[in-house]
Amino acid sequence: MSKTRLGFRTHLIDRFKIKHHSKKPISSSTLFVAMALTLVIGYAVGVNHYRIEAAIGPVFGYNAHSGDIDLSSLQQTYNQLAAHYDGKLDTAALIQGANRGLVAAAGDNYTTYFSPKEATDFNNGLSGNIGGGIGAEVGIKNSKITIIKVIKDNPAIKAGLLANDVIAKINDQATDGWTVDKAVGLIRGDDGTTVKLTILRGSDTKDYTITRAIINNPSVDSSVVNGVGTLTISRFDSQTGDLAKAAALDFKKQGVTSVILDLRDNSGGYVDAAVDVASLWLDNKVVVTERSGDVVKDTLRSGSNPILAGLPTVVLVNGNTASASEIVSGALQDYKAAKLVGDKTFGKGSVQLPIELDGGALVKVTVARWYTPNGNNISQQGLTPDVTVSLSQSDVDKGIDPQVDAAKKALGL
Repeated sequence: MSKTRLGFRTHLIDRFKIKHHSKKPISSSTLFVAMALTLVIGYAVGVNHYRIEAAIGPVFGYNAHSGDIDLSSLQQTYNQLAAHYDGKLDTAALIQGANRGLVAAAGDNYTTYFSPKEATDFNNGLSGNIGGGIGAEVGIKNSKITIIKVIKDNPAIKAGLLANDVIAKINDQATDGWTVDKAVGLIRGDDGTTVKLTILRGSDTKDYTITRAIINNPSVDSSVVNGVGTLTISRFDSQTGDLAKAAALDFKKQGVTSVILDLRDNSGGYVDAAVDVASLWLDNKVVVTERSGDVVKDTLRSGSNPILAGLPTVVLVNGNTASASEIVSGALQDYKAAKLVGDKTFGKGSVQLPIELDGGALVKVTVARWYTPNGNNISQQGLTPDVTVSLSQSDVDKGIDPQVDAAKKALGL
């Protein structure tokens, strides 16, 4: 059949060439009919493109749906609203709201609609590009807005800010009683603009005027202390696999004798990146299986160059360790390549596919459930650590980390 189709197409091309070289003039009526036919075909394709995609999609390996739903009640609601509302309606906002409500009605917390701006923020957050900022992680310590960490090669560290600095004021507004989100909202801003921070360090108070810049926060950080390599992964993005591999090679170069993989507060990211990280310990093993209903959609295996295989390893987890982080943790735990230390993980055992919509919007759809090598789906129940130990706000205030201490103990240190 394929040869027949190819031959038919060749025949048409040959005929076109013969007519082209004959240079026979095209009549105006023929040209008009051709243009009209083109317009009709274009209109038909535009109107029915979802049906066309649904018909040919499986041939190219993607899903499409051509069914219609009756939206007349939505139109009626809009007409009544527009007729009686005492105010000005933003039709673009109404359409976004309708899209958001339609997706939310699916009843899945992880199937969500993003407006064009939200889609941009989502993609930037996953890539580590957080827009204009100063390059500092902020949290609450001793009930005060405090810098938890400064990120190298960014404005905060260049200005002289340090971890544990208390942010007493932002643009001359006292931060007493503020949430982290409120503080971060004022610290961030457009690239090239400035923010004024009043910093309390010990008994000294000093003002810093810092110019915001585009912050690219790498997803992987590593260090080696007394033969222990600590690999901290904040998210799983397109660069995580390469960055983690480079850190692992550095560990081997420095002769580390054990490893702590810190996945606390890592809410996930790309599944492929999780497989890359698990591959640092696992040699050609099943890392995760994806199923839609009872149908296995994909089985992802580790590579065959486990740089850190055989090294005693502990994975630090907590209640915010989710999704791709749980894939890594679950695989290493199932194969007994590492012990989990900390709190029970979040419990997100589903896979989402981000799909771009017209105008820059995005819909993130749950397309499968994932299972650990031992066949466990951890939705709502999470992963149970081998050693359970919590980190309290009191511990943070005191500058101690009992989870890290427990990890070292589990490594025999």
